Amino acid sequence: MVSTIKRRYSLDEYRALEEKTEGRNEYRDGEIVPLPGGPLKYSRISGNIFAFLKFLLGDTQFEPINSDLRLWIPEHQRGVYPDVMVFEGEPQLNDHRLDEVLNPILIVEVLSPSTADYERKSKFRMYRSILSFSEYLLVEQDEPFVERYSKKDQGWLLGDFNSLEQSISLDSVGVELPLGEIYRGVVFE
Repeated sequence: MVSTIKRRYSLDEYRALEEKTEGRNEYRDGEIVPLPGGPLKYSRISGNIFAFLKFLLGDTQFEPINSDLRLWIPEHQRGVYPDVMVFEGEPQLNDHRLDEVLNPILIVEVLSPSTADYERKSKFRMYRSILSFSEYLLVEQDEPFVERYSKKDQGWLLGDFNSLEQSISLDSVGVELPLGEIYRGVVFE
């Protein structure tokens, strides 16, 4: 019987590799996990959300950032790439690194079959360790359906949206995000 030994990477090794690589990889407490590219629907949806938020928040203290920037979650020793993050004011850099931030208030993840459970459960649990984090959107790509989690005094409140005529009130940034804009150009089978 042949056994395979998984190599564990230090945080510095991971960061050095990430600076050189073409793709993106998550860091999971010593393990490097490659992130697959998404299909056209996925790219349209995440691009639509980013573009619409960029337009709506243009003259405010809020700034949306796309998936090119890594979010560092210190409590869990994780480096992840949310599809869209929004920051109030200047993003807080991790150790003055220009490629890692610490303080989003809103995170958006577009779900795929291979990542949906991870993003709903483990990833959401890790995100909740971020003090500034107060709103989470999980966006389906195969049907118009968005789950919105909003941090309240009594805990996290879930609301879901499933009609292209609906809008999601994003309390953290004070704007409405129409499902019709999220799914603009997306064809459902």
